Amino acid sequence: MELTKELREQLLRLPTGNFADNNPNGGVMDPRIQPVDPKLKMLGRAITVDCAPGDNLALHQGMDAAGEGDVLIFDTKGFTRGGHFGDMMANACKVKGIAGVVINGSCRDREDIRAIGFPVYSIGYCPAPTVKKTPARINVPVCVGDVTVYPGDLIFGDCDGVVVIHKEDEDTVIPAALKKFAKEQEILERINAGESTMKIYGFDKLVNQ
Repeated sequence: MELTKELREQLLRLPTGNFADNNPNGGVMDPRIQPVDPKLKMLGRAITVDCAPGDNLALHQGMDAAGEGDVLIFDTKGFTRGGHFGDMMANACKVKGIAGVVINGSCRDREDIRAIGFPVYSIGYCPAPTVKKTPARINVPVCVGDVTVYPGDLIFGDCDGVVVIHKEDEDTVIPAALKKFAKEQEILERINAGESTMKIYGFDKLVNQ
């Protein structure tokens, strides 16, 4: 499926829950992976990078390999005792048009990254330095947040977390998510008109059997 400008605009209106509800593989990353700035959303295709923990040479390589609209998925093996990614790197990604970054580990410069306005997701924060020794393995399957991510998978992120949609599933997941979003707007109108959620969803029938 081609991510046209129009489709991107449509999809960025949806919460991650709409995708997760219709994703046959689940694809929801561990909730420990949280956004640096919960106000930002993220959408793009995965560039996967297998990294050595506590070493950010591979992250720089991944940034160099990624293009406009890509989401970088950095597997640093859950290491949280070093700042693998910081404000200089976030700024470089934003200038290049990269759509966002997910780190299976820690980053640093939280406030500066927020000021830059670039979507970054990580397990936590640590100001400690990292080494630059081990080259990357780029565009190989990685496991991040208990989800296997393949190159080219569709990545969605918002304040609730990150959802991964495998390429072979997106032709069914995306239309279903868009349909659910439209349905929820109708339900919201009914709620605002005073209808009970018990009646709207038919839950009253479940408790009155």
